[in-house]
Amino acid sequence: MELIIQLIAGAIGGNAAGAVLKNQSLGTIGNSLAGVLGGGIGGQILAALGAGGAAGGGDLAGIVQSLASGGAGGAVVMAVIGILKNVLAKR
Repeated sequence: MELIIQLIAGAIGGNAAGAVLKNQSLGTIGNSLAGVLGGGIGGQILAALGAGGAAGGGDLAGIVQSLASGGAGGAVVMAVIGILKNVLAKR
């Protein structure tokens, strides 16, 4: 269940980052895909470190941690991919 929450939060985080970082935006679909990727990866990394949502058995704290880690991971991956896209486009 935590992974699904992280993926959805990642998509939201990716689109939120795209709205704030307009120069790095990948468009709605690109932001969503990058966000889902980042949400899943980021959430799993944080869970492995003991900071993600997998620690809880579906309790509120685990859900909030999954939302935060997935959203943050989605935003970071979207921003990194957007920056790389812009750097490669200038070449």
